[in-house]
Amino acid sequence: MKAVVLAAGEGVRLQPITSTRPKHLVEVGGKPILEYCLSSLKASGVDEVLIVVHYMAEAIRLRFGDGKSFGLRIDYVEQKAIVGTGNAVSVVEPHVSDDFVLLYGDLLFTTEAVKSVIALHQKERPAATMAVVPVEKPEDYGIVELENGNRVKGIVEKPSRQEAPTNLANAGIYVFSMEIFERIGRISASSRGEWEITDAISLLAKEGKAVLAVTLSPDDWFDIGRPWDLLEANRWALERMNHKVIGFIEDGAHLIGPVTVAKSARIRSGAYIEGPALIDEEADVGPNCYIRPHTSIGKKVRVGNACEVKNSILMRGTHVGHLSYIGDSILGEKCNLGAGTVTANYRFDAGPVKMMVKDKLVNSERKKLGAVLGDNVKTGINALLMPGVKVGDGSWVGPNVVVDRDLPANSILLLRQNTEKRELKS
Repeated sequence: MKAVVLAAGEGVRLQPITSTRPKHLVEVGGKPILEYCLSSLKASGVDEVLIVVHYMAEAIRLRFGDGKSFGLRIDYVEQKAIVGTGNAVSVVEPHVSDDFVLLYGDLLFTTEAVKSVIALHQKERPAATMAVVPVEKPEDYGIVELENGNRVKGIVEKPSRQEAPTNLANAGIYVFSMEIFERIGRISASSRGEWEITDAISLLAKEGKAVLAVTLSPDDWFDIGRPWDLLEANRWALERMNHKVIGFIEDGAHLIGPVTVAKSARIRSGAYIEGPALIDEEADVGPNCYIRPHTSIGKKVRVGNACEVKNSILMRGTHVGHLSYIGDSILGEKCNLGAGTVTANYRFDAGPVKMMVKDKLVNSERKKLGAVLGDNVKTGINALLMPGVKVGDGSWVGPNVVVDRDLPANSILLLRQNTEKRELKS
């Protein structure tokens, strides 16, 4: 069975991280989100994949190529404009000739989740089979209403909590028959100006076609929608990783629990690392550092003397100067943090940290959340970033500056101070 993976979107809500890479190439647990999707397909018996691309399409092509290194045959088709999942599926019609798997390539899910949907479809041979998952906030998802056990009655996009027919969200894992293409041709644009695949599925159900649902465990699925979700996605990946220590560990370093140290990584004396954690290729940690659980230290990252890093993602080539603290934060590629840089991650009033997402202030519902830095950000010594701030790509934060609001890309923020020089009298 062939699989189609949707990977055309930009992931605007994850900026500044997605300003320089598509959402599908953001790494959690040392691998791009899309790679987890492809690995699940391969483990489910799928060997032919068609990826729908648009935003930074060439970056995705370069990363995954023809798929041989993943044991897959990968081809690509471009969605000309981002006008909905229904439109994205329609562009693959010339490339499929039988029932096919469809996955959203910006989600995390287990191999068992994919296998369960394929198995039910192959057993019952309905017009469509989809995965659903219980969620706490139905107002944030497409909600699926069932009847007669597992038969889909309809799908409501982001209903109010009071009007939601169930708490079962569309999980973005499907198997479709060729009938789906005719229904896509009959749907119209939504109020957002997009053609949604869920409208085509609802049309199948209304016409009496069999559309079946598989209910997943919440542990088998994770949605990545906001910047702080990347931290939870990183946790999800690290907790499922087969950890190995094969790098160079100096005497006096301590690794506690499940920790991966890649072959070319180095852990210097005095480092104390608590797992689950990842120290990737050519990373250099220490001496005398404290790496706390659920941290991913990316390729070629340098963490200097006497630093503490907690529940964070440090991307390729970033340098964290000595005496720094990085907590519950995401640092893009090739950032350079001066000595004593601190990402504050807790409010005085112990309230939830808020962050700007698509020009709206959003409650993260997290008591601990630090900063999100784009690529190539630099900070001077003793720079302080307050909880929930974002710094755009290529920006500079001067020494001793307190960053208390978002800083756009390619900006410089300096502290202006008044000084007085006096003659010292004996």
